[in-house]
Amino acid sequence: MSLSLRSMIPLALVAAAALGACDKKNEGGAPAGASSAPVAKALPTPASLTMFKPLMAASLTKDSGDVVSLGRQLYYDPRLSRNHDISCNSCHDLARYGIDGEKTSPGHKKARGDRNSPTTYNAYLHFRQFWDGRSADVEEQATGPMMNPVEMAMVDEPHLVALLSSIPEYVDAFKKAYPKEDSPISLKNAGRAIGAFERGLTTPSRFDKFLGGDKSALTDAERQGLADFMDTGCTTCHVGQLLGGDRYQKLGLVKPWPNQVDQGRFKVTNKDEDRMFFKVPSLRNIDKTAPYFHDGSAATLDEAVRLMASHQLGRELPPEKVTSIVTFLKSLTGEIPAAYIKQPDMPKSTPKTPKPDPALRSGPASGAHVGVLCCGPHHDAHRCLPADRPGPARLLRGLDPGGRGHGARPRRGRHAADR
Repeated sequence: MSLSLRSMIPLALVAAAALGACDKKNEGGAPAGASSAPVAKALPTPASLTMFKPLMAASLTKDSGDVVSLGRQLYYDPRLSRNHDISCNSCHDLARYGIDGEKTSPGHKKARGDRNSPTTYNAYLHFRQFWDGRSADVEEQATGPMMNPVEMAMVDEPHLVALLSSIPEYVDAFKKAYPKEDSPISLKNAGRAIGAFERGLTTPSRFDKFLGGDKSALTDAERQGLADFMDTGCTTCHVGQLLGGDRYQKLGLVKPWPNQVDQGRFKVTNKDEDRMFFKVPSLRNIDKTAPYFHDGSAATLDEAVRLMASHQLGRELPPEKVTSIVTFLKSLTGEIPAAYIKQPDMPKSTPKTPKPDPALRSGPASGAHVGVLCCGPHHDAHRCLPADRPGPARLLRGLDPGGRGHGARPRRGRHAADR
C-alpha cells in the first residue's frame, strides 16, 4: 500500500469520527436557545463489541511436550549469552509480566540498545515480531538476541552448538525434542523450542469473560472507560484478541512525534514510506508493562494515553477522560500462569563447557559453571555478583549443586522480543 493511502485511511477514520460527532450535535431536538439535559449514553455490552475477540485460555502448539520443556530450560538459561549472565528471562521476566521495567535493557558488558523490551506474554499472537516486524514469528525472533552483539552476544552458532553439546542433559533433551534429526542441536532448533514455550504464555483477563457474555466481569467504571476508549478513536488500531499487535502504524500520524531518531520499519525496508512506522503494541497487561513505546519514553499509563490521543488522533484529553480510559485498560491485566512458568532445574555444565568471556570475569579452575548471585527478587543488575564471590544473595537454581530458590534470577540484560 502506498504511503499516501496508508496514512490517509486512519486520518479519514479520525475525520469521520469528528464529523459524526459534529453532526450529532445538530440533529433534531430542542429549538435554538432551548436548554436540554445531556442524554446518558448506554454502556457497552458484550454483544456490541464485535471489534474485539476473546483471548483463548490455552495456546496450541504443533510441537511436543519435550520441545516445550526444552524451550522452558533455554528461556531461563543465561549460558546462552557470551558472559553466561543474560537469559531471555533477564529482560522478559515472566514473574513481572514479561518485562524488566527498564526504558532499554542492559546487555553484553552493560551496553544498551535503543528500543524497549516488550513482554513475551501473548507475543506469539502478534502478526510479526520486534517493533519493526523483522521476524515472522516467535521461533525466528528467539534466535536473534543470542547473536546480537549488544544483547546476549554469543560468539557465533558453532560456539552455541559446542556449548549445548558439552552438557549431557541438553544433548538428551534435543534428541527427545527432535528425534528425526541427525544433528538436532542448532540455533534454529533452540529458537523453535523457546518459541514453543512462549506459545503457552497466555493471560486471559476479566475483559475476556465480559466478551464471553459475563456482564458482571467489568465494573460500570470500567465499561465507561471502554466507551471512552472507543469514542476517542483508540479502536482505529487497538482491536482484535490483543487490542493491537496486528498491523503497523505511523507514530505521529496527526501530530509529529517529538523524537524521530529511530525511524522504525524504515530500518528494515529502507523505504521512505515506512519512516516512523512501528508495530502497534498489544494492550494486554498494559498496566503492568511500563515504560511505554518503542523507546520507553512514557513512564506512566496516563502519560501514554495522553500522548497517543494527541499525536495519533489529534485529541487533547481532559484528565478525567484519561483516568476513565486507564480504568478500562487495567481490566486487561490477566493472571500469570505460575505453574507453567516455574523455573526448571537447569542442566549442569561440564569441564568441556565453554567458559564466560574472561574480559568481564573468569571461571573457576574446574569446569563447573559459575552462576550469578542476585540480591533478592528486585535486585540491582549492577550489583549482582559471580557465585564465587561472598555476600548475602541467592544462586540461580540448578547451575550449582548448592543452588536453591525459585525466585532467583540471572543478572538483567537485553534480550529478545523487542526491538
